[in-house]
Amino acid sequence: MDNRDTLDHIPAGTRARIAQIQGGKLLTRRLLALGLRVGSEILVVQQRRRGVVVASAGCRVALGGTIAEKLLMQPLDS
Repeated sequence: MDNRDTLDHIPAGTRARIAQIQGGKLLTRRLLALGLRVGSEILVVQQRRRGVVVASAGCRVALGGTIAEKLLMQPLDS
């Protein structure tokens, strides 16, 4: 069963892993500069109307809705 969803649909408080980046090289490089890559584990801190705040490796990062909808996530078991 495939329970992947885009980051903009993952509720706050959920831990997830980035499974796929559905964007080009520019988006991938931008996320890499923020410390986010395929396989990175994140915690969704806050869902906002036009974006999401995530925590990864001790840092918080705010991502806009356009970026969040391009990140395919795999929720992690608690």
